[in-house]
Amino acid sequence: MSGHGWCTIESDPGVFTELIQTVGVKGVQFEELFDMDDASFDRLKPIYGLIFLFKWDKDIKDDKPVLKDGAPGVFFMNQVINNACATQAIVSILLNRPDIDVGDDLKMFKEFTTGLPPQMIGEQLDSMETIKTAHNSFARAEPFVFEEKQPKSSEDDEAFHFVGYVPVNGHLYELDGLKRGPVLVGECTLDNWLAVARPAIESRIQQYSQKEIRFNLLALCQDRVQLLDKQLAAVNEQKNAVTDTSLLSELNSEAKRIQEDLDTEHHKRQQWADENVRRKHNYVPMVFQLLKHLAQKDQLLPLVEQAKKARADKRAAAVAKKEKEKASKGSEKAPMQTDA
Repeated sequence: MSGHGWCTIESDPGVFTELIQTVGVKGVQFEELFDMDDASFDRLKPIYGLIFLFKWDKDIKDDKPVLKDGAPGVFFMNQVINNACATQAIVSILLNRPDIDVGDDLKMFKEFTTGLPPQMIGEQLDSMETIKTAHNSFARAEPFVFEEKQPKSSEDDEAFHFVGYVPVNGHLYELDGLKRGPVLVGECTLDNWLAVARPAIESRIQQYSQKEIRFNLLALCQDRVQLLDKQLAAVNEQKNAVTDTSLLSELNSEAKRIQEDLDTEHHKRQQWADENVRRKHNYVPMVFQLLKHLAQKDQLLPLVEQAKKARADKRAAAVAKKEKEKASKGSEKAPMQTDA
């Protein structure tokens, strides 16, 4: 793979929302979905696309048809940059929805790469400094720099992968940068495409054993604050035009409900902002100063010894528990029978 200097980022609605806003996207945000029932989808409509995170497994076969020559009107790029698959999935959905204001930078990126092969489009993403900087703003601080070595392959290595689902021209497509082209999921409309996406995602999940529960689904939807602001303004306008007491009471209740939802959204946005500040902050100098202060007070070594003892006690307790369970299982075995 080409391209260097991209960090891994967390699959989180607050992270993804700040990322797209930083590059100039307007009017949309990300929300996490914990269920794929109609009520969960209806709560967030309109939904423009879905991003699904799952554990990549080379042994799981995928027989869905891959359109190696592309599909009419579908923007698709290959993943050729390490650690960029989250941002690539985001960009792929955004640039397949002309009804979203993606901002000048993404608009120019699409215009510049139109007609290029998917591999070259993926390589060009590495040259898009605006989105690369926004992506890397979520890099975690590294206190030490080690000499870079060739990573060793291991059966225990785990890799997670992002794919996008988006409706284009009457069809639902799965956009997986590791494939040679978009995957045709099925026919759909802008009204029912979520019902078509649901079984496709459920099918992916069912391919894993019951022990694997690490999946994440994010929806790209309309900006909730803007949507609720419009709804509240509309209700207040109706209130000014009615004289019927019972109708006015209903409108007041509706306005109160919308205002409560709006307050919840503002609180959530503040939580996202606070969490993102913590993600980006470098705590290493503070930790070093704390350790230095404890050492000066002759408190560091006693705390280290205390931690070592606690760890040893925990290990001893675990071994004792294991031996007890082993002995208990042995005593539960049926006694050996002898000949009469």
